[in-house]
Amino acid sequence: MGLTTAQKVLAFATMCVGMFIALLDIQIVSASLRDIGGGLSAGADETVWVQTSYLIAEIIVIPMSGWLSRVFSTRWLFAASAAGFTVASMLCGVAWNIESMIAFRALQGFLGGSMIPMVFTTAFVFFEGKQRVIAAATIGALASLAPTLGPSVGGWITDHFNWHWLFFINLIPGIFVTVVVPMLVKIDKPDLSLLRGADYFGMTLMALFLGCLEYTLEEGPRLDWFGDHVILTTAWISGLAGIGFIWRSLVFANPIVDLRALKDRNFALGSFFSFVTGIGIFATIYLTPLFLGRVRGYSALEIGLAVFSTGVFQILSIPLYAFLANRVDLRWLMMFGLALFALSMWDFAPITHDWGAHELLLPQALRGMAQQFAVPPTVTLTLGGLAPDRLKLASGLFNLMRNLGGAIGIAACATILNDRTNMHFLRLAEHLNSGNEAMTQMLAGAGGNLMAWGLDAGSAQTGALRQLWSLTLREAQTQTFGDVFLCVMACFIIATAMVPLMRKVAPPKAPSADAH
Repeated sequence: MGLTTAQKVLAFATMCVGMFIALLDIQIVSASLRDIGGGLSAGADETVWVQTSYLIAEIIVIPMSGWLSRVFSTRWLFAASAAGFTVASMLCGVAWNIESMIAFRALQGFLGGSMIPMVFTTAFVFFEGKQRVIAAATIGALASLAPTLGPSVGGWITDHFNWHWLFFINLIPGIFVTVVVPMLVKIDKPDLSLLRGADYFGMTLMALFLGCLEYTLEEGPRLDWFGDHVILTTAWISGLAGIGFIWRSLVFANPIVDLRALKDRNFALGSFFSFVTGIGIFATIYLTPLFLGRVRGYSALEIGLAVFSTGVFQILSIPLYAFLANRVDLRWLMMFGLALFALSMWDFAPITHDWGAHELLLPQALRGMAQQFAVPPTVTLTLGGLAPDRLKLASGLFNLMRNLGGAIGIAACATILNDRTNMHFLRLAEHLNSGNEAMTQMLAGAGGNLMAWGLDAGSAQTGALRQLWSLTLREAQTQTFGDVFLCVMACFIIATAMVPLMRKVAPPKAPSADAH
């Protein structure tokens, strides 16, 4: 390839910047949707599409990125994606209504998503040996750190500036990536002949499958799942298109996604571990801010500061992981990371209504360390042993599994929160009767306080009952959050137990320039 080690590091670091901003933008709006909706005069049902449209577009393009990079080359696809992402970010920042914002966010997600898998493949082309381990550690850290920091960064930006800057901050790094990548990343050449024999039917099936699946998972908890005819329709379309896509990928000579790679035990298990870590990372990013907003009433900035410790401890764990990764079997490091993630969920489970940043510090610290020890070895063990000609297509599938895990994890968490909150509320309400002395005293005290403010006896009694209802709902919600964390913990216990099934793989040497 004719590049010095310093040039390879610079090229890789530049691509990591592109991947980081693409992943950061998944969650950067999550703590600021209310501000965006207010600025664009949109309701909550419309504003949620600011995030949903990005996710749908991203999840569709990620598995296509391997084929696209073979057609246009890694160099030009990454540069074009970065340029388009930058322009789309600017358009999001100047959006004039909610419809334009949703369209620009979808464009941003499509262009950003194509950058993510290419960083994985480039790392395994550029580096070998210890350098490859460090590169995988860097990718793994960024892949889990960016979504984790999203709410914190977004909350801080919105509080100190305004929501427009959630998108404008992408302009300088986006331009930098667009300029530098074509200068240094020259690992393959375009092959436009692939356009002639491409599996366009398979692409259509995949887009329908993943797009409708993402919509169903995002909107299902809010719209009562199959009780809504639109959700029922998209679920059927996703299921039928998914079956057709799998069949097409297995029988077509040059499929858009290499499902045959799942025959390799390490790749199949690694994809499963990627799926589970996606559940853990995205579900906890969803749950913690939701708890702090619903139960504690925190602002966007307060939520961001409270969850910031996860990212700090993950960064602090990087040197330790890099030291151990060259000395300890990566399977045992991954097992440690997955087990530590389960432990962090166990520490989250006894959550109470008065938990804040101080009480969340230990479980979030454990989660930050767990992410660093779980994700990078999964990347190395899953992709490090694949031949270069299979790496591009397989990396798209590997990254897709993480995002699918996140989508399914968030949908499952939202559903559990809805169902179990009602159950806990009814159980608590069973004890709220005239024989409950503490409740009677609370109602008497609350009623007396309201009467002191000038309310008549009937209004004061109604107000006291309303306070009791709010307190009961708060406790029911808090207990439900503990239930959800235990469900996530169960997923990681299963994953931890499956790690010994992976084979120890010696990564192949970096291919020569002739191979490209």
